[in-house]
Amino acid sequence: MATLRLPDVVPSPTQDSERLRVALQGWGVDQEVIIWILGHRKAVQRKKIKETYQQLFKESIIHCLQSTLSGVLGKAMSYWMEEPPERDAKLVEKTLKRGKAGITQLQVIVEIACASSPNHLMAVRQAYYSLFDCSLEEAITSKVSSSLQKVVHSLRYTKLVDLNVAKSEAAKLHEAIEKKQSDRDEVMWILSTRNFFQLRATFKHYKQNYQAIMSSGSDDLGSLLRVVILCIDAPEKHFAEVVEIYK
Repeated sequence: MATLRLPDVVPSPTQDSERLRVALQGWGVDQEVIIWILGHRKAVQRKKIKETYQQLFKESIIHCLQSTLSGVLGKAMSYWMEEPPERDAKLVEKTLKRGKAGITQLQVIVEIACASSPNHLMAVRQAYYSLFDCSLEEAITSKVSSSLQKVVHSLRYTKLVDLNVAKSEAAKLHEAIEKKQSDRDEVMWILSTRNFFQLRATFKHYKQNYQAIMSSGSDDLGSLLRVVILCIDAPEKHFAEVVEIYK
């Protein structure tokens, strides 16, 4: 996956804040400057900018971004300025508030669960409880159907991998997908009990022997499995497709 490239000399938070103020309140919003500055700063640097902007101008930069930028860009930039765990916790809550969530909504939760480090997931859980006075697991249980819960609840991140198990379970997944039985207990057991690295090895065996792992059915569960597989096996491909959709 691509890494965030920073300028050779990073301006101070005060300099960035002043440039952003001009870009947000000049004779027309300068979106290129806003994207260039915020798109080339790490999370810790964005946090400093947010604090400095508040100190200098007595106003939240997130509020300014939301009120000044429109559409997808405004939402993206305001979320980008949040603390990563709080941002993901709010995205999960927004998803779950829509009622009984289907694949379109659950995709956000799967992306967070499958493409994040164990430390980040723990921070998201803590942020969710702090913000909404409810555990993330309880929230998912109350809003998500039982079969889909098994996919989105939690992934294990131990690094033990058994290649024989990977080969065997790749065959079981292939059989279930061929018979369009993506909700069968065996498939759900594999996805909900195997660690991240074991699943990656299983998907690798599947790709080598059966190729079309993405043909896992068109129902909600089958669609969700495709997102899980992509986020674990090739997250850069999945997020490239997501970005393309919103261009």
